[in-house]
Amino acid sequence: MVKRLEKFIKRFYLFFIFLFLYTPIFTLIVFSFNDSKSMGKWSGFTLKWYGELFKNERIIKALYFTILIAVLSSIIATIIGTFAAIGINKMKGFKKTILLNINYLPILNPDIVTGIALMSLFIFARGFMKLEFGFTTLLISHITFNIPYVILAVLPKLKQLPENITEAALDLGATPIYTLRKIILPQIKPGIFAGMLIAFTMSIDDFVISFFTAGPGVTNLSIEIFSMARRGIKPEINALSTLMFLTVLILLLIVNRKEFRHRKIDN
Repeated sequence: MVKRLEKFIKRFYLFFIFLFLYTPIFTLIVFSFNDSKSMGKWSGFTLKWYGELFKNERIIKALYFTILIAVLSSIIATIIGTFAAIGINKMKGFKKTILLNINYLPILNPDIVTGIALMSLFIFARGFMKLEFGFTTLLISHITFNIPYVILAVLPKLKQLPENITEAALDLGATPIYTLRKIILPQIKPGIFAGMLIAFTMSIDDFVISFFTAGPGVTNLSIEIFSMARRGIKPEINALSTLMFLTVLILLLIVNRKEFRHRKIDN
């Protein structure tokens, strides 16, 4: 009886947590099909906001820059962060501790401090590099704050590798490049993929840093939605958020299915 009660409490607690997390998302999805612009009342089922979404040039332009910046910054940050993690993992003692603490700072630092710091750097650099605020500054900013997350995602996988795996490969005649490409990188692939996904998500989600480093003619969804907040969020944003949520959900299901198949084959 006691075990059944404990089991029921655990399941109820888990259900309550997921209900608390996903109720706002389900509410948003439901009201993306609401015929009224107001989220205060239900006026009937409609798909017109999905049609209006693709007619809204400002939202489509913001979505284009959001996806483009997220893809480019996540790929570049993953490459830089992976090699940085490999280098840090090879270090020992005080130097490794210092570098790890330096890597933690941008993560623990408030976004507004990072945004203002990057904006000040670009203003200073504009004097002798002719660097104007726009796509380039926004991309550099996203790469900068994504790199620490990639490093933290890759490092645990590197620590799981046998300590002498590199030396063993070199003793068997492998070159350093071959060892890196054929032995190290395949072993840490899950960490690299996780780091890239985190970087991609952080880039799409960012507002504060983007607000301070974007220039005329370049915007992303977070900035665009913030500009709408004073006048009221348009129902097209609910439709766009629903599509983004469903896309992420489908991708997660595909990835998990592939991982399940690989585990089944390995076993």
